Amino acid sequence: MDLSNQIIFLAAIVLLGSILSSVITSRLGVPLLLVFLVIGMLLGPEGPGGLVFENITVAYLIGSAALAIILFDGGMRTPARNFRIGLKPALGLATLGVIVTSGLTGAFAVWWLGLSWLEGLLLGAIVGSTDAAAVFSLLRSRGLELKSRVGATLEIESGSNDPMAIFLTIVLIELLLLPEQQFGLVVLVEFVQQMGLGALLGVGGGFALLALINRVPMAAGLYPLFAMAGALAIFGLTGLVGGSGFLAVYLAGLLLGNRPLEASQNIKRFHDGIASLAQIGMFLMLGMIVAPSELPPVALDAGLVAAVLILIARPLAVWICLYPFRFPWREQVFISWVGLRGAVPIILALFPLLAGLELAGYFFHVVFFVVLISLLVQGWTVATSARWLGLELPPTTARVQRTELDIPGQQEMELVGYRLAETTPVVREAWSNFRLPGSARVVAHLRGGKLLETLELLDLHAGDHLYIMVTPADLHDLDRLFVPKDEVPERLTERSVFGEFALNGDAQLGAVGMAYGAPVPPERQGDTLEAYLRRELQAEPVVGDAVDLGPMRLVIREMDGARITRVGLKLLKPSRG
Repeated sequence: MDLSNQIIFLAAIVLLGSILSSVITSRLGVPLLLVFLVIGMLLGPEGPGGLVFENITVAYLIGSAALAIILFDGGMRTPARNFRIGLKPALGLATLGVIVTSGLTGAFAVWWLGLSWLEGLLLGAIVGSTDAAAVFSLLRSRGLELKSRVGATLEIESGSNDPMAIFLTIVLIELLLLPEQQFGLVVLVEFVQQMGLGALLGVGGGFALLALINRVPMAAGLYPLFAMAGALAIFGLTGLVGGSGFLAVYLAGLLLGNRPLEASQNIKRFHDGIASLAQIGMFLMLGMIVAPSELPPVALDAGLVAAVLILIARPLAVWICLYPFRFPWREQVFISWVGLRGAVPIILALFPLLAGLELAGYFFHVVFFVVLISLLVQGWTVATSARWLGLELPPTTARVQRTELDIPGQQEMELVGYRLAETTPVVREAWSNFRLPGSARVVAHLRGGKLLETLELLDLHAGDHLYIMVTPADLHDLDRLFVPKDEVPERLTERSVFGEFALNGDAQLGAVGMAYGAPVPPERQGDTLEAYLRRELQAEPVVGDAVDLGPMRLVIREMDGARITRVGLKLLKPSRG
């Protein structure tokens, strides 16, 4: 019994230490994965902890289950609106991009390490997947807000590129074990089976899980557990029939997160926590498996592989995949640099160990070292590179946004609460009137702990609490009114980014050009600002996109869906008037 208590106590101390260290290090910009890997190595057989964990089968089981939970949570947190601007480029990066990255890295491994082509391509496939989800947690912790095109592309890529890397790894291992098979036929059959069944069961299972959650009454605390059990069931069933369980569970999460869902806030809060716990457990376990003494002998090889991966393979893959979509060079450079390697490559490095390949141990330590280099070099400079490339936008909301409450039986409405502060827009600007989003209804207004008998929306004070019913689609517009805004540096003020003046998107370009001394071609005089920007950008516009016209710069300031509603005007030099 004492041993059991000691194990429970030590496990709790490790978990508490991991969480506290992640809170501290995230403020310093340290990648979360790196923290947990290092703690795991300290707990391992060559560290002070001295714990021996050598069961690769159990490690694979834990890692797969943890990845399934993380991908399910990632799908639920991906807004459907991101797909309008990010789906096509992200799918290119998640498929062709992974193939190009894996192929180039594998070709270098064949040349430098003296491997066979199948062995080299296997090493390339193992490190071909990115961990952009870890990057987003880092960006959020640093208070950075990216242009929506960049953010949407990275977010969708992070959830959809893992299945391709897993598929390539499995196929190449099969070819190494059974070299007499025809390469092209094996790849085609495996691809159709993995991706086809993964997509089919992911969507079908997602709809089935959605229907069960919405129609079967149960205790409030059981909804999150039911959702997690359903996600793992979809993952396991898809794997049993030969499909990609990782693709299936991501699609199921995506469907649940963007449909009316009973107890949605309860489910999402629970899965945020359980996904963090899964990350901690998986990274600690992976750190415990590695032998630090095995890393120095592979340092040179792993360092060169990482250099080719980071500086050649990933940038070239990004350029090829994003070329048709006319991404500006700054956005391409950032997306290339954010090709962070994380947990998935280390999990994939377990596959050769399970298959009993001759070079499996060498591959594992090379991959582990590549991940460490990626975390140290790329992970630590993500925020700096975003600022250097000018991809930041003024933050729209503070980090702590609102209180969210589920309304039983009302899947399409949410009850949200705001505590007003001196920096809340409706208080700071002292607006005499403002318009709530169409679906919003104020249900309670408290001041000094007392419920006001009338809803004094024209007399809002710091310290007031407002409770509003609203549809999820209108939450963003509501936040712009009632969420306190943090102090931001001068470079990120709306005036610095968007310019001195705000104009309607339907304003005539000719009139604006005449007012500010900008030469407008005669054939464009009658264009609206929205039409002119769309024509000049030649790509799907997003907030922050800009076009220079003589002495002025037009910057997209606000959008309503696909429509440009507000345009900022920034003077580049004094106008004639």
